[in-house]
Amino acid sequence: MLKISLDALQIMDAIDRRGSFAAAGKEMFRVPSTISYTVAKLEEELGVQMFKRLGPKVTLTLAGKELLKEGRYLLKAAGDLERRVQRVATGWETELTIGMDSLFSPIVLKDDILAFCGVANQTRLRIVQEALSGTWEALLDGRVDILLGAAGEGPSGGGYSAKAIGKIPFVFAVSPDHPFAERTSILTKSDFQQYRAVTVADSAHLLPARTVGLLFGQDAITVPTMRAKLDFQLAGIGFGFLPEFCAREAIQAGRLIVKQVEEPKAEETIYLAWRSGEPGAALNWWIKRAEQDGWFEQLCRHLPSA
Repeated sequence: MLKISLDALQIMDAIDRRGSFAAAGKEMFRVPSTISYTVAKLEEELGVQMFKRLGPKVTLTLAGKELLKEGRYLLKAAGDLERRVQRVATGWETELTIGMDSLFSPIVLKDDILAFCGVANQTRLRIVQEALSGTWEALLDGRVDILLGAAGEGPSGGGYSAKAIGKIPFVFAVSPDHPFAERTSILTKSDFQQYRAVTVADSAHLLPARTVGLLFGQDAITVPTMRAKLDFQLAGIGFGFLPEFCAREAIQAGRLIVKQVEEPKAEETIYLAWRSGEPGAALNWWIKRAEQDGWFEQLCRHLPSA
């Protein structure tokens, strides 16, 4: 009989991510004594210590790290198997994870989500955001089932289907308080080197990270999302290219000023993408929804925060 159970692996995973037995218990809706007992029983049966205990905080031992590294593959495989079995039985996935580039606000999917919930057979929805190559990495890793708005072409090697659904133009914009605001000449690379840029961090961990609109040696502030980039440029902290639909309202209100540059940023192609294989009913629903006329325009509807 195997000494390692999927339940024990799930508990170890939760402890590692949350940093303590108590926090893992809250996530899994279990009392801390149950968490402690499961770990102690696993350690006893294997004869190996899994965690170093430092008060309420715990960290994995080398043996624990190795077990959890391989154990996460087992957890993913078990989860995939459960979903396949349930999909065969009902045609609908138990959960569907949607990935979006941080260019877009998830709230623009409100009408789609309401329509989906009206027809889906108990399929839970999860929406995550990544940036640049991070969106494609999330798809290839299996962390998301479909990308609704992935910027740029996906990596080579296959494993997914993709369809270009539109293009996004960019504008170079600065705050009225920025030194570039009063410039009447076309801005060049040498002009950029004198001031600070604001750029969005690529969230990819394994794929090569993309750097957009940044010169070698350029002073820059890197932020996690396009919304944060817009806020920083509105505050006059730096300059950079912005999607036209994100900057439109601020430009019309005079809070951003568009400047001409020597090398404008080309339009970015946006993709709809999903992993290869026989899709379930929920995934098919979203693919067809995103292929409808006007859907891409809806995705580009800019909804600024209050």
